[in-house]
Amino acid sequence: MNFILSSTTLLRHLQSISGVLATSNTLPILDNFLFEIEDGQLTVSASDLETTMRTTLEVESKDGGKIAIPAKLLLEVLKNLPDQPCTFIVDMNNFGIEIAYDNGKSKMVGYNGEEYPKTPAIENSNTIKISGEIISKAINKTLFATGNDDLRPVMSGVFCQFTPEDITFVATDAHKLVRYRRTDSQATGSSSFILPKKPLNLLKSNVRGDEEILIEYNDSNVIFTLNDIVLICRLIDGKYPNYEAVIPKENPNVLTIERAQFLSSIKRVSIFANKTTHQIKLKLAGSELSLSAEDLDFSNEANERLTCNYDGDDMEIGFNSRFLMEMLNNMDTTEVKLVMSEPSRAGLLIPGNSSNEHEDILMLVMPVMLNR
Repeated sequence: MNFILSSTTLLRHLQSISGVLATSNTLPILDNFLFEIEDGQLTVSASDLETTMRTTLEVESKDGGKIAIPAKLLLEVLKNLPDQPCTFIVDMNNFGIEIAYDNGKSKMVGYNGEEYPKTPAIENSNTIKISGEIISKAINKTLFATGNDDLRPVMSGVFCQFTPEDITFVATDAHKLVRYRRTDSQATGSSSFILPKKPLNLLKSNVRGDEEILIEYNDSNVIFTLNDIVLICRLIDGKYPNYEAVIPKENPNVLTIERAQFLSSIKRVSIFANKTTHQIKLKLAGSELSLSAEDLDFSNEANERLTCNYDGDDMEIGFNSRFLMEMLNNMDTTEVKLVMSEPSRAGLLIPGNSSNEHEDILMLVMPVMLNR
């Protein structure tokens, strides 16, 4: 099995899928890229059993076949080669691989490609097409709010819900929640699934805004097809918590404030907050917002006052400053609204002036009890 292709083209394709490779694999063959050639088309796959990524490119080759090539070695060789044609000569009897280039050659030993784990075929699947811009925005807006609790695996992923009216992406770790909804993209039927974090990160780094992404899914797996890349992943099994139930419906107290000003004030005040609770206090009265934090163990404290637009009853409410900062960092409007009902109920952060009428974003943050 011999083939010729450009070193930089191959490197670019390998780097786009190399994120799947796990640092510690139970099967040694998973430390390899699977190369399959058929009719002058080379398909390279990488997998960690849960997630598989494939990329396809043209090669010069007279024959077909499969071989697993050590990923780390191959990437190192290609990274240090200038752009030139590389000839791969594979001995199918002992799985020896020789890579010949302008001023030399390197040899390594691979594995039998037939032993590489097979990708699951998706049966009875549904399909939906979504623009890359929507997918990348949805991932960016929700991924930070996912949980890391091994006991509640459903909360470690992003919940995707497709209906004929809209598509919704939700992430929560029980302290904060993000709901990202788009009305300019719809599905034919209603369905939902939970996507793990790793494939979402891989998707994020490979999506370009102007392309269409085909999503095929059933109860256990999902396939994303974009450009020359296919990503297949196993879904998280389980029932997602009823997130609508935790979003307070009646929120008469509304604070409207400039996002950048609010964020930088929280950053400064939170330096003096308790290092375990990260608690920051917001005191609202009239058109003034007072932010304060104190760390009683070290007698540290800070106070700041901001002018704002506040409509509601005077109140004092405590939040974890790290959650507020994460949320404000993930919003891109100039103004934000913090809507609240009472100090013991969750506060909602929503954009003050959205530039996109098809986009609905809501971020929920649980309050922390104030030390009296």
